[in-house]
Amino acid sequence: MLTIPHTNQGRWPSQISAGRFAASIQRDNHEGCRIALLGLPDDTGVKLNHGRSGAAHGPKAFREALAGYGSNHSEWRRVFDAGDVEPAESLEATHDRVTAATSALLDAGLFPIAIGGGHDLTYPFVRAVAAKYPQLAAIYFDAHLDVRETPGSGMPFRKLIEDCGVSSLHLHGYRPLVNATEHHDWFTRHGGKHYPDGTPVSIPPEENIFASFDLDVLDASHAPGVSALNPAGWTVREAEQWVRACGKSPNVRCFDVMELNPLRDADGRTARVAAHLFMTFIEGFSRR
Repeated sequence: MLTIPHTNQGRWPSQISAGRFAASIQRDNHEGCRIALLGLPDDTGVKLNHGRSGAAHGPKAFREALAGYGSNHSEWRRVFDAGDVEPAESLEATHDRVTAATSALLDAGLFPIAIGGGHDLTYPFVRAVAAKYPQLAAIYFDAHLDVRETPGSGMPFRKLIEDCGVSSLHLHGYRPLVNATEHHDWFTRHGGKHYPDGTPVSIPPEENIFASFDLDVLDASHAPGVSALNPAGWTVREAEQWVRACGKSPNVRCFDVMELNPLRDADGRTARVAAHLFMTFIEGFSRR
């Protein structure tokens, strides 16, 4: 049996219909699975950056939405639910736990998909992947650059460049009105590129890539349940094209969906979008 440090069992509804995709997700045994789902229920980083708290409840809301979403596609890759990483007393200690749990999944030969949680958690999640795949590049979907120098949800991509040797940053969905000039200058000095809306779907050519999806890249009408609302964001239809392509690309080594905040989510709308994007990625992955 696979032991994943510092995790507890993910919280699912007590009843899941046999016709739902979630009914096929394995919770006790990873044998026969290619993909692992890992919940990251912490929003300490969001609070440090004065965002709207609530993303700590994201993994639970995601599982509830997924339990009622879609059908059991037998041709899709099997998924193992690795549970939720238990937050520690400090941001750094929680990050260490996320890295240890992700490393255990990689050692078991599983492709990790994380659901969060503050976007700072992408840093420790990808830190484990970068140790296995050197010169990792990033494709990420976010209204923000997230290259702050201070601890919090706005710092993951700077830390990945500085601490983990991530080679390049490719950002889609960037909104200049919510980013500081000094952060944009740092981003461009370190080889970061952001692309205009409507750019044809294309995964970067680097051999090893990680993909990160911050739900605040979506328009607030589609995704109100996030830590920072976006009044001029993408549609879900736009996003799913990129997510499917990331799933399909054999060079993408991990994927996460971050900043799901059910305390701000009207009628579970954003949680359902997160579940849809997860399944869209699985669909693409099954074409590899």
